[in-house]
Amino acid sequence: MEIIHVAAECYPVAKAGGLGDVVGALPKYQNQLGEVAKVVMPMYRTKFLYDNEWELVHEGGQYLGPQFFHYSVIREKTNKLGFDLFLVDVNGLLDREKIYGYSDDTERFIAFQVAVCDWINQWTSLPDVIHCHDHHTGLIPFMARYCYAFRDRLGGIPSVLTVHNAQYQGDMDWGKSYLIPAYDEWKSGMLEWNNRINPLASAVKCVSKVTTVSNSYLEEMRHAANGLENLFEYEKGKCSGILNGIDNQLWDPATDPMLAKNFDAETFEKGKRKNKKQLCEQFGLDPEKPLITFIGRLVGEKAADLLPEAISQSIYQHHGHVSFLVLGSGDPEVEGRLDQLKYQFGGYFNVYIGYSEALSHMLYAGADFLLMPSRVEPCGLNQLYALRYGTVPMVRSTGGLKDTVTDFGDWQGIGIRFNEASVWDITYSVGRALDLYNNKKDLFNWMRGFMMKIDHSWENAAERYIQLYRTA
Repeated sequence: MEIIHVAAECYPVAKAGGLGDVVGALPKYQNQLGEVAKVVMPMYRTKFLYDNEWELVHEGGQYLGPQFFHYSVIREKTNKLGFDLFLVDVNGLLDREKIYGYSDDTERFIAFQVAVCDWINQWTSLPDVIHCHDHHTGLIPFMARYCYAFRDRLGGIPSVLTVHNAQYQGDMDWGKSYLIPAYDEWKSGMLEWNNRINPLASAVKCVSKVTTVSNSYLEEMRHAANGLENLFEYEKGKCSGILNGIDNQLWDPATDPMLAKNFDAETFEKGKRKNKKQLCEQFGLDPEKPLITFIGRLVGEKAADLLPEAISQSIYQHHGHVSFLVLGSGDPEVEGRLDQLKYQFGGYFNVYIGYSEALSHMLYAGADFLLMPSRVEPCGLNQLYALRYGTVPMVRSTGGLKDTVTDFGDWQGIGIRFNEASVWDITYSVGRALDLYNNKKDLFNWMRGFMMKIDHSWENAAERYIQLYRTA
């Protein structure tokens, strides 16, 4: 079976969040299971582009409204990621350093999708499945079925949509409908939701199967999906939840080259202590105190706006017996408050504004606890990385966090769970973390060794996707 994954992100080419991690891993594991999985994404001007060898495989042209554009497709030569990687370039639109955040993002991603459809339409042998990821590729199923230029050849290809985050939908007013290639006007309802063109809603309507990245998030979308609740309820018959995995080869504390000291489930005490000591020396913290970290985007969805007050209250309430270290970027106001906090609580708190892959690995390895108070977390990968590295996750009971982390008060619990994204719930959970940390010789160490042996690899998820393709 030949599967084409189409996405805006793919690690390590270009990544803004968990979407990039999934697209960078799932195809590799599908190939290892004997299928032929490939990835198609935009050709951003990233370090990966300039550091690797490419070959030109196709050049073509199409219209974005009345404007004709040329596009090219290149392939990474060595198959170093474990799958064929294709990059689509549209000069003036996709040749940017960043993935998102431009005023013409609508035009950029529509041009990308038009180019992908035009290119695949010219293949001698068509793929068996087109797997679209999130709204940036959500118009492809509509174009394949209803646009005159593509429907004769692409209309019969089964398509799958994975919703990584239903909060982002890419909706636009009908004044931009001219950007979509000529289509059967009788089918315009397949583009519409709430009187606007909505690529995510369109994909849900047009694809053969819809997946999301955890069973709990699948249920949550029927009640909280930024306006698409009724659609997910109506289409529930073709929806399923498949929990994301992690790449155990990339995320392995026994071989991770980014760590100060490698370790496994038998040697984690010495290994984690060494990594923690280096972190604390670097950021001016006390290695004898429990270290709680937050890794991720500093946005409301992650409840990052609660961090400054929650950290302050925790340090005060627990008399400075705990340290915090934050890695992330996002809301400038939250960044500023956290930056100011490190001067107020020097020796107890520090922050790295930005993103560092190497530092994130060190934090998973050296921290004692990972805090994830998310308001929305469809699956979450950070808690899975933390479990793999023996770091106890402190999570709000939502989405994939609820599916993967059981509270240590329950049988064989492997984390700390709380119900509300609130300062009170966070500070209370910090108190529970302190109690757990002070029980090192018994429960805390048992938990860390046990959680490191849990298998959250991609093999099972990759097989479930393959079964889904067959039913599509």
